[in-house]
Amino acid sequence: TLGLGNPRGNENPFLLAFGMLWFRHHNWLARYLRDQHGNWSDEKVYNEARVLNIAVHQKIIMYDWLPLFLGECSGILGLNGTCEPLPNYTGYKSAIHPGITHVFQSAAMRIGHTLVPPGVFRRSKYNTECTFINTTLKTAGERHAFQEAHVNKPGLRTCNTYWNSVVSDMSDFQSDIDKLLMGMASQIAEKEDNIITPDLRGSVFGPLDFSRRDLMALNIQRGRDHGLPDYNTARESFGLKKRVSFEEINPVLFQNNANNVPFQLLQDLNDTHGGDISKMDVWTGGLLETLPTGPGELFRLIIRDQFLRIRDGDRFWFENTKNGLLTPSELEFVRNTTIRDVILRTNPNLDPNFDIQQNPFQWLSSDPLALCPQPMQLNETDMEECTSPKTFDYFTGSEWSYALTFASFGLFTLGRSITKYQLRKKIKKWLKKMFKNSEQKNTAIGTSTTMECIFLKQGNHKHSIQLKQCKIHLTTASGRQNLRTIDLTKSKDVLISTAYNRGRNTMFLRADKDTHDLVLKFNDAEERDSFIARCINFLHANNVPHKVNDMSLKQLMEKASTSQMRDEVLQKFFKAALSVSLKLEDGGKYEVLNNKEARKFIHIELSKKEFADYLKLKPTSMFVDQMFTTADTDGSGSISFREFLDIMVLFTKGSPKDKAKLMFDMYDLDKSGELSMKEFKVMLRSMMDMVNASVATEQMDELVNTMLTTHGYQNKESLTLNDFQIIMNKYSNELSEASIVPGVTLLKSCAISFLLSTAQHLGFDTTQTSPITSYCHLVFRKSPAKLPRNKSRVEIKVNKKVFKAGKINSWIMALENYIQNYRLQIFWLTLYLLVLAGIFIERAYFYSVEREFAGLRRIAGYGVSITRGAASAMMFTYSSLLVTMCRNTITALRETFLHLYIPFDSAIIMHRIIAWLALTFTAMHILGHSLNIYSISTQTPGDLTCLFRDYWRPSHELPKFHYWCWQTITGITGVLLTLVVIVMYTFASDYSRRRVFQWFWWTHNLGYICYFFMVLHGSGFLVQDPFFYYFFLGPAILYTLDKLYSLSRSKCEISVVYAELLPSDVTHLEFKRPVSFNYKAGQWVRIACLSQSPNEYHPFTLTSAPHEETLKVHIRAVGPWTMNLRNIYNPDVLRDSPYPKLYLDGPFGEGHQDWYKYDVAVLVGGGIGVTPFAAILKDLVNMAQSGVRIQCKKVYFMWVTRDQKQYEWLTDIIQEVETKDLNDLVDTHIFITQFPEKFDLRTTMLYICERQFQKVAGKSLFTGLRAVTHFGRPEFKSFFVSLTEEHPQVDKFGVFSCGPPPMTNEVDKTCSKLNKYEGPSFLHHFENF
Repeated sequence: TLGLGNPRGNENPFLLAFGMLWFRHHNWLARYLRDQHGNWSDEKVYNEARVLNIAVHQKIIMYDWLPLFLGECSGILGLNGTCEPLPNYTGYKSAIHPGITHVFQSAAMRIGHTLVPPGVFRRSKYNTECTFINTTLKTAGERHAFQEAHVNKPGLRTCNTYWNSVVSDMSDFQSDIDKLLMGMASQIAEKEDNIITPDLRGSVFGPLDFSRRDLMALNIQRGRDHGLPDYNTARESFGLKKRVSFEEINPVLFQNNANNVPFQLLQDLNDTHGGDISKMDVWTGGLLETLPTGPGELFRLIIRDQFLRIRDGDRFWFENTKNGLLTPSELEFVRNTTIRDVILRTNPNLDPNFDIQQNPFQWLSSDPLALCPQPMQLNETDMEECTSPKTFDYFTGSEWSYALTFASFGLFTLGRSITKYQLRKKIKKWLKKMFKNSEQKNTAIGTSTTMECIFLKQGNHKHSIQLKQCKIHLTTASGRQNLRTIDLTKSKDVLISTAYNRGRNTMFLRADKDTHDLVLKFNDAEERDSFIARCINFLHANNVPHKVNDMSLKQLMEKASTSQMRDEVLQKFFKAALSVSLKLEDGGKYEVLNNKEARKFIHIELSKKEFADYLKLKPTSMFVDQMFTTADTDGSGSISFREFLDIMVLFTKGSPKDKAKLMFDMYDLDKSGELSMKEFKVMLRSMMDMVNASVATEQMDELVNTMLTTHGYQNKESLTLNDFQIIMNKYSNELSEASIVPGVTLLKSCAISFLLSTAQHLGFDTTQTSPITSYCHLVFRKSPAKLPRNKSRVEIKVNKKVFKAGKINSWIMALENYIQNYRLQIFWLTLYLLVLAGIFIERAYFYSVEREFAGLRRIAGYGVSITRGAASAMMFTYSSLLVTMCRNTITALRETFLHLYIPFDSAIIMHRIIAWLALTFTAMHILGHSLNIYSISTQTPGDLTCLFRDYWRPSHELPKFHYWCWQTITGITGVLLTLVVIVMYTFASDYSRRRVFQWFWWTHNLGYICYFFMVLHGSGFLVQDPFFYYFFLGPAILYTLDKLYSLSRSKCEISVVYAELLPSDVTHLEFKRPVSFNYKAGQWVRIACLSQSPNEYHPFTLTSAPHEETLKVHIRAVGPWTMNLRNIYNPDVLRDSPYPKLYLDGPFGEGHQDWYKYDVAVLVGGGIGVTPFAAILKDLVNMAQSGVRIQCKKVYFMWVTRDQKQYEWLTDIIQEVETKDLNDLVDTHIFITQFPEKFDLRTTMLYICERQFQKVAGKSLFTGLRAVTHFGRPEFKSFFVSLTEEHPQVDKFGVFSCGPPPMTNEVDKTCSKLNKYEGPSFLHHFENF
């Protein structure tokens, strides 16, 4: 398709052909000048050719076409008209305005519409005769492809070629231009009169609203829109006499009474204007004045005046010799050039002697070159019909783009979630590889490393199979925990069954000595077959008989004995044993089994692992080993139902002496009938294994010596059964209730009675209040006279609550306490929400009421009000997010008096609340615009032009949905913003922050792009002037300054002075403290490791106190970054290399640093969350030693840990605090959660040892601290209630917790519940890791 730059030049083939004529003439002139001036540059040739082309065009229009168009004055005067000839050019006149007048553009010049024919001829070159080309199927296009009646018609129909210029046979475009030019030269235009061809009157091209319209009606309307005067006023303004009647307009026309046409026209004029000529439009009156010679006197005068002003007021006019544009020879060249010369120069195929007349503007029969006259005057009845008018369904063509655009947002969100899940899988695989490599490094010499690992699914759990040393090891996917081991060498027969149909990846392996089959489901059949081949190789090598058979998947699953089946059998086994031994009746926990049912389990054998699982201990535990050996009286390697029953009866019916004898026999390893001191210590140490407790040899010796000395056995080298029973006789009450039955309800009371007796022996007064809900908590009330230092002052119990009865009163009390505790947060959040609501309502009101009658409001309804209100709310929320991210500013301000009025510690919570509000308004904005854009996409283009006056778009294109959404700056930035927001919020969840932190960090940095697109989004002026900067500018400046401050200090390299790899994957880093680095205990920093990524910062709480010279952090390896950090600072990796340096940013404040502002502070740390309290405890003791006066008078520190080995570094800190705490400021409680929550034989022995060691050494056997050690999880409610009794004068307790969410949530719920009642308040500050 060929087209010109100006869309109007492509309106029809005739304009296009004439535009191409002048385009080519410029090129011809360029070649002409290049040949004459070989030293000119291309730029000069181009511009000089442009000057000449414009000059030629001016000359031809002004002196060749205009006189013919206006007509000769002699003929006009003969018709009683006024006429003045065009004056000669006398030079440029600066006082003349060359601008185009409205009356010329909107009325007078439009007289040319009367000349337009219904079609245009095309003819071939002259060859003894002229051939005029008729319309073909191809030239008619698809309009009449199946209407033969419209084919082979003369010329190209004007009405069917609008905006379809290239409709003729364009196989030879050069010749086609020739045909059009020759056809137009031969064709005579329509007569200048008041009659308009139907191709313009009713069939002219329409706008994008509909396909056809009436150009004459448009002319009249345009004149009115432009404020043109009426016909007589226009005549008067140009010095012409007013017309009194319609007949006077054109006497020549109305005196011609042929066919009564003029009479009817006159009658129509009178009827239309009500007989009042003053109501006649200037275009109508001027058109009626038209004479046979050309325009009437009004239009002729207007046109003449306009062209003269254009000529005389243009200082670049070609005849103005003073502008220096043309040389005399070039001026002469221009004056001698005619339109015929232009046509022949640009169409070299034309023969100047035959193909075109001397003056192509005029057809004269007297012209000797006029050899091809038109065959007839074209009439619409002789040509193809105009296509019928059409209207548009403006949404047509937008359906798919509309649906796919909004569906893509949902699919993109789903894709982001899937990507996040896949990333999590990759990270888990990477971590598994890291753990595996770590374990391989620690493997003993001689262990085989050539093992095959195949990942599979057993049920819904992924596991790993390892083939090593003729043993099959079933482990977790990470390989860290062994779930099952099958020793093939001990099997006398092995059966391998495989499925052959849809379960080709499934199999089971049955060993005759194993309790149940190993049912495996691999990723594919190839992995399964590879595993089977290796199994068979092992079996062949060890001469183990085996069989392999195939069956269907259904048969395989029916024959297989799975672990689930075995578990069900064992449950019934244990229930049967309990039923027989205890004769328990169904109390909701055990079923009643009769003897017939019990006999089913006579032949069941219990393996050591199943026995250990029942006791909730490891199979490798010495206690399990000794107990299993004792129970296995026949030495078969398994425990029968009868053997297990004997043990059960002993513990349920046996006397304390019987139980003591059982324990004696278990640890009489050499069966000599005596316990040596070594065996006695082995017994005690086996008890420690259960809680992973490590006791120094000296401590163990001290414990044993004390127990022996107490009974006068200090000189004995071994203990007889009688000696052992005498020692244990002191604890006969506890032993009488000791059981190996886990979880039996009646054992709870005996455990409590034992604990109470233990407390009494240690010199404590004990009280017990009901009900006691956790039997693993110690209930202490310290007697002032006997209280050892550092013992707890509080009772961990449930106390009587004082509150007003009734749910309503309880709710009111809770509300009052909540408001009192969080009044500042409530005030500022309420204020923020009110401001946000005001912003939303203001915009919604503006578009609902003040712009109620505006076009966009009328089209889209209240949807515009909602989207504009949501847009303003988005601007405010996204801008205010920046304020909550100004960490340095917040840290500085919280040290001023403003912290009394602004809760700076809630900045992160406020950040999340604002983010959710922003997301809510974003969703409203998107959903609203999904409806608004649909409404806009169904409007007429003319209406859209009025609606969006500040937004330019091509007027010849029908805008569809995809135009508004994908081709406007507002639309495309809106799409990009939506995608960015989806990505950011997907990876901003707690799940992402904990599991794919790096992606959370990267995607959150998209915020800068988000703000950039927000600025662009409003710059399109589509609906209103942009004002995002009103909200954005202030927060952006503040955030930029805060960020620059962070960058100025965070890019300083900090040297690490010491690094240590601690147990439980904790890395201890100690690095230099910058000179200007001042901080408080409990604050945190952001660090980046230069050996990883200098731009990736991670937050960690400082474990060093402000008075220390260096900074310390303890980092647990739980993700890729922290795992890499641990490897980087591994001494085996570093060897002699220096420690990699860090970037440091901070410190930043948080609620934990305000611990000293409360009279009583409670610090609760769980897992790695104890890090802020390590610094606080050291800082507290330092303040006390330095004599610093602080408000805090007492600190209770509760350390919740799996076992004391997990964070031994904190044990050292607590020990240091206990040594320096001379004023008894800190009361420490340690909770070891791994300890089994039941009181059986082994736990009874552990309590005996713990009590004895506390009595002798004054510290815990397990932790080595004077702090009280509890076994189990803390019950916060009873603890907090007892605080109110211990400190009745305190009205506010500060509770600070840090650790895993379940623990901090439990603390928060407890504080919330207690705040419902009358009494002191518990203000909770927490942080999750």
